[in-house]
Amino acid sequence: MRLPTVPTLWKSAKFGPVGRAGGVCGPRPLCARGPGQPTGYTDRQLDTSRWRITFTGNSVTPRDQVEDDLLLRAAEVTLAAGRGHFLFDNRDTEARTRVTAIPDYGPRPWGRGWAFRPRWGYGAFGPDVDIVTTTSFQAYAEIVTLTNDQAAHEPRAVDAHAVIQHLTPPAPPPV
Repeated sequence: MRLPTVPTLWKSAKFGPVGRAGGVCGPRPLCARGPGQPTGYTDRQLDTSRWRITFTGNSVTPRDQVEDDLLLRAAEVTLAAGRGHFLFDNRDTEARTRVTAIPDYGPRPWGRGWAFRPRWGYGAFGPDVDIVTTTSFQAYAEIVTLTNDQAAHEPRAVDAHAVIQHLTPPAPPPV
């Protein structure tokens, strides 16, 4: 059973995400997910060095982008906690697929060929239906933040500075 996640960091309009202690984590191209928001990240501190992080994309966000954003958020949380490395205790990516049938009740031209057309305007087998399938992804992980000394003895340790350097999108050109 997964516990519900509660955002502990949120986006400040001026500085980017601001933690409860008031520290600035740096500018973010993404925003924290709050109640009623379908996309973004949440992170929750479970222990002094353990965090649960979730990133939820929408139907146009590809799976690899959702996983990269989770990795980037894990690095930001690690640096905000005053540590330099982290490791994944567990992680997973869930796909949520929604199938929607949209009936087409529009008028039909009678010149398209003969078909039985009752007076309400569609064929004997009912209205035409468009099937729309959308998939969105949610990635979650539990991370353990490590000091530099702890990371030296752990081969699975990930350097948070290197992750941010490689995954942060470039700044937009000045206008």
